[in-house]
This record gives sequence, C-alpha cells and structure tokens, in this order.
Amino acid sequence: MNAFQPARRSLQGFTLIEVMIVVAIVAILSTIAFPSYSDYVRRGRVQEAFGHLADYRVKLGQYYQDYRNYGTAAGGACANGAGAPAWNDFAPGDVEYFSFSCSLADGSTQAYTLTATGINGASGNVYTLSSANRKGTSSFKGVAVAKDGCWLARGSEC
Repeated sequence: MNAFQPARRSLQGFTLIEVMIVVAIVAILSTIAFPSYSDYVRRGRVQEAFGHLADYRVKLGQYYQDYRNYGTAAGGACANGAGAPAWNDFAPGDVEYFSFSCSLADGSTQAYTLTATGINGASGNVYTLSSANRKGTSSFKGVAVAKDGCWLARGSEC
C-alpha cells in the first residue's frame, strides 16, 4: 500500500439507527407542516365567501334604491320583485367552496341576512352579513360559534 493512496473502506449502506432517525424527523415535520398547510388552504378558501358577501351587499343596496325594499314578501327571498335582476338566485357561477342565500327579516321587507355556507373544501364554515352591515360567524371549522361583528378566518378571535 502506497502512503499517498487513501485506505479503502467498503461501503455497506445505512445503519438501522440512521434510517430510524430520518423517519422520526420526517414524522415530526409532517405532524407540524400538514395542519399548518391545511389551515393555510382553508384561509384562502374563505376569502371567496367574504368577497361574494360584500358584492351581494352592494347589489342589494342598488336593488333597494330601485325598489325601496329588499324583496316583496316579509320573511321570504331577497330581490324577488317584478323585473328582478338575474343575480337574485344568489348562485354565482364562479364559486367552488360556498353556497349563498339571502332571506328577508320576519315581518319586514326592509332588512335581510346574507348567508355563505361552506361546501367542498370549506364545509363547516358559515358566515352571515345583515342589511345593517353586521358580520357574523355561526360555524367555524365545523364547530358552532357565536361571533357577532366579525368573520373568523384564522383563529377563534376577531
């Protein structure tokens, strides 16, 4: 053996302990990363509800300017007068994660409540918006909550 040549070792692969360490690290990272990623995706999906609720609020304001009411029958559907606009079915074509509805206040045609109910990847979330511009969350991540004055998107606090 020459003094300038390194000694040769035979490589035999990974030891069991090295493989177990890698598996443990991957398991720890996945238990932290997956819930965080799922929450991130859910927060992105609820923006669809917020945008459409705000859009319908504006449209109902325009409807009120034209008809002096939000609908024809107290406790019934919104924007249902003669010559009502096409959007009054509250089923926009570009939604994927929420369904929308609107109902008039009992005994009045002067107040409404818009509701966005989660479907597909956003099920378990229910948001409301009233004619008084009062936001509310009645269900968040599948748990019933009573949050008036805000829409929960992240945690349990507004």
